[in-house]
Amino acid sequence: MNYFKKILLFAKPYTKYAWLNIIFNILYAIFNVLSVLAFIPVLGILFGSEEKVTQKPVLTDTKGIYDYVQSSLSYYVTSMMESGGVEKALLFICIISFLLFFLKNLFRYLALFVLAFLRNGVVKDLRDSLYHKVLELPISFFSEKKKGDTIARMTSDVQEVETSFLNSLEAIVREPLTIIFTLISMFAISAKLTLFAFILLPVSGIIISSVSKKLKAKSLLAQQETGNFLSFIEETLGGLKVIKSFTAEDKMESKFEVSTSRFERLMNSVLHRKNLASPMSEFLGSATIILILWFGGRLVLSGEDNMKPQEFLGFIGLFYLILNPIKAISKAIFSVQKGNASAERIMAILETENTITDKPNAIDKDTFEKDIELKNISFKYKDDYVLKDFSLTVPKGKTVALVGQSGSGKSTLANLIPRFYDVNKGKILIDNINIKDIKKESLRDLMGLVTQESILFHDTVRNNITLGVENATDDDVIAAAKIANAHEFIIELPHGYDSNIGDSGGTLSGGQRQRLSIARAVLKNPPIMILDEATSALDTESEQLVQKALEKMMENRTSIVIAHRLSTIQKADIIVVLQKGEIVEQGTHEDLLTNKEFYHKFVNMQSLS
Repeated sequence: MNYFKKILLFAKPYTKYAWLNIIFNILYAIFNVLSVLAFIPVLGILFGSEEKVTQKPVLTDTKGIYDYVQSSLSYYVTSMMESGGVEKALLFICIISFLLFFLKNLFRYLALFVLAFLRNGVVKDLRDSLYHKVLELPISFFSEKKKGDTIARMTSDVQEVETSFLNSLEAIVREPLTIIFTLISMFAISAKLTLFAFILLPVSGIIISSVSKKLKAKSLLAQQETGNFLSFIEETLGGLKVIKSFTAEDKMESKFEVSTSRFERLMNSVLHRKNLASPMSEFLGSATIILILWFGGRLVLSGEDNMKPQEFLGFIGLFYLILNPIKAISKAIFSVQKGNASAERIMAILETENTITDKPNAIDKDTFEKDIELKNISFKYKDDYVLKDFSLTVPKGKTVALVGQSGSGKSTLANLIPRFYDVNKGKILIDNINIKDIKKESLRDLMGLVTQESILFHDTVRNNITLGVENATDDDVIAAAKIANAHEFIIELPHGYDSNIGDSGGTLSGGQRQRLSIARAVLKNPPIMILDEATSALDTESEQLVQKALEKMMENRTSIVIAHRLSTIQKADIIVVLQKGEIVEQGTHEDLLTNKEFYHKFVNMQSLS
């Protein structure tokens, strides 16, 4: 129940709806019990054993509420019978019963009506909190997780919490109230019979709880498997071309079917246990009723109790009234156990500590004035260091290019400077200020990033370009697009800048997507630009267009360029050659060619001089 309590913390903003729900449920429970008690005088009339009360009763300390209510009802029934006969008394009781049933169901609806605001509000806030956490957590968190599993936690797990917890919330609030008011009435009718009845109920509880113990474990496995096959779907959609080109459809389908078969077995086990709750509790309740009929019948027939026959039948009605709440509570317990597994997965994300945070005294930095200095930094993703005691200075206004074999640490540097990851040793300084002492938002506002893979969104061209900029004018957007050599193809699209580019920009070519990414960076107009393999995935023609766009963008800016293609970096002020996380050579293009070492070999491999 620990995770259930944590989920309920999201209900705090909706406390007024919770209180209204409790008030309406109290009224529902009262009228629910009264609707059964009202039939006792009817049974008395039919049996001819209705007690005649000619004097209007008065509520005193010595007279219980139950006796007062019954005496008052009997008094009015007696008055009716004396003035208009049995039929008039029967009609009176029926009208009272009708009103009681109407009020009972009215308050039941009102309780559910106000609960809807709480339920939907909690689900909305839960999804909002998860999305906020996803945006807040460092990239390292998601590099170790499957995307599909995260999506499953935000969709099917939240849905499971809504179904299991918030549906059960009504039963957990309403049914105990019904049980309490029903028990009070049952004790008023016969304390001895009520005690006998509730000696039997713990036996039912023990049997039900023994079945529910394994439900949470199975549910957790089922939700994990949901994450697995959602990840599989996400990977399949992303790699459909590769799957088809390697004719691996059967292999992938076989793997997916293994996952769905495992999910099927787990869900069968979960649902079998869940579905057992209702029939088992009904059977145990029926067995209890039979024993009560035997024991209570003996009490009435032997005269050991003051209970009248019509009160005994009313007691049976009340016990039936208590069975449904008990059954609903047992079902709710099963649901909570099932939902607890999903809640645990949701809270695992919400309670994950963000390792990359702003210091309490972190500063805002709006300008870049001198240089970027990487001072004796070391960094590792897992066990082995990618960068070891690495130092580099990038002066303001200069273009520094990083080259080297795959795995030499180039892209890692592009991740460390904007603080997507934190260094393990050493420090990164901007204008002699440690980037850990600068607010993350302020730090990243100083930088523009263009990556190898153009990351675009299912939205219009305009909204993709203006992603990081508020209140950009049409002229600003067009100017940025022109610098990125993108304006010409944009105006040829069906709706120009208001054209939707599809999922990940799927309606555009690779070069067009990359030029939109550059336009986005240009519009942001940061003093520092980081280009991570910005042209490596393009054909020659697209590369030339993008290269021109990059050169325009890098004018009067400090740029860190990571590239395999030397055409991208020949004009750099400083070229740094990396090998296994260390600098092995640095200088201008001409100087490094003269040295005839690592860079010279690199150039020869690309057939450039």
